[in-house]
Amino acid sequence: MDRGNCSSVTEFIFTGIAINPGMMSTLFAMFLLVYLINLLGNLGMIFLIRVDPQLHTPMYFFLSHLSFCDLCYSTAIGPKMLVDIFARNKSISFLGCAVQFLVFCIFVDSECLLLAVMAFDRYKAISNPLLYTVNMSSRVCYLLMAGVYLVGLGDALIHTTLTFRLCFCGSNEVNHFFCDVPPLLLLSCSDTQVNELAIFTIFGFIELSTFSGVLVSYCYIISSVLKIRSAEGRLKAFSTCASHLTAVAVFQGTMLFMYFRPSSSYSLDQDKMSSLFYTLVIPMLNPLIYSLRNKDVKEALQKLKNKRWT
Repeated sequence: MDRGNCSSVTEFIFTGIAINPGMMSTLFAMFLLVYLINLLGNLGMIFLIRVDPQLHTPMYFFLSHLSFCDLCYSTAIGPKMLVDIFARNKSISFLGCAVQFLVFCIFVDSECLLLAVMAFDRYKAISNPLLYTVNMSSRVCYLLMAGVYLVGLGDALIHTTLTFRLCFCGSNEVNHFFCDVPPLLLLSCSDTQVNELAIFTIFGFIELSTFSGVLVSYCYIISSVLKIRSAEGRLKAFSTCASHLTAVAVFQGTMLFMYFRPSSSYSLDQDKMSSLFYTLVIPMLNPLIYSLRNKDVKEALQKLKNKRWT
């Protein structure tokens, strides 16, 4: 990237998370455990969906990509954050910072869009189950996923280009544990109005449109479920949406809090705590939500376990 002649910064230094020295080992062990559960859970979900023919449906196709997104953006952040807990010099190169943010932004945006696509998939499955496999054919699923990743990549390239073309001619100390736009903008000696406008308009549009898409899909889902005569049928239909609704509430709730709260209540220290939640905890929770609340996944796990021991 062409940074111009005004930037003398070749690396950034993270302040990291404020940790009592006596708690460093405990917090490292806790964060490492969270990351390993995240890694094993998401890789396990992807593997299980790939090997079990019963899970070769549009719903689980999208779920495998949800696990992939979780895995990618948490891995862009987690290992570096763990290393930095004990590191005296929490540095990252200018290029490394740009790559870290690019990967993070691609897959966070993609997850926002994917949750809306999964809501649409549930609507198609419940509103017209007989035509579900026709409406959500392999071609449609692949096209939807291509659109999700293309929009995620496009948005990430815009924000990355705008951010890393700024002048950083003063301090290179980033008050965070990874390269995110708000703390980087605070370091720039350039005019950042365009960057702030881009965040508000582009990411705001993605977040609000996907959230609206989820709401509209579930309005139609509720309408379709209420037409089912038997209570058992209605319960079964709602149960297929429970895991997705939980994942949406956790992820979208955090995103809305992070980027759409009043500026007067903004705090970088508070921002770091929220970032910890959605970069490490949410990717760990998603495979647990879908495995613990999903009958098909439990059956696939049991079959895999029985096959292994026979």
